[in-house]
Amino acid sequence: MIEPSDYGQLVPTGGGDTIILKKERLIIGRRETCDIVLRFGNVSGQHARMTLEQGYWFLKDLGSRNGTKVDGYRISRKRLDPGAKLSFAKHTYIMEYSPEDLGAFGPPPPDDDHIEEVLRRGLMDRAGLQRRDTTNKYANRDLAEDDD
Repeated sequence: MIEPSDYGQLVPTGGGDTIILKKERLIIGRRETCDIVLRFGNVSGQHARMTLEQGYWFLKDLGSRNGTKVDGYRISRKRLDPGAKLSFAKHTYIMEYSPEDLGAFGPPPPDDDHIEEVLRRGLMDRAGLQRRDTTNKYANRDLAEDDD
């Protein structure tokens, strides 16, 4: 059984108390009912969720007003590697944990935000093909005829 202190911790970059991760699923937000309460006006009531999956922590934004970032990039859901920089609104923390101590083995699980980004791109773009320019090809000819 994993001891609560072994799940990892969030270390604030601007000073303050370290947040100990005490269980495998955590809700982060301003509400007192959250597992990790961040008492800042720019943090949403339920801002984000952290879940432990295959020995790795994942972070999901819960539709927050001011966003959730990992390593400076806004995310919807992302794997958190050790040393990742998390930001809830403008409040930043460093993720400290050991995937091996939490049961990870082999390659890390897929990073969801990368998959979502690839899926958002069109098939032509993913295949490395250019779309034909379908703008009005007669526009320049019409302009040339107006010059007469």
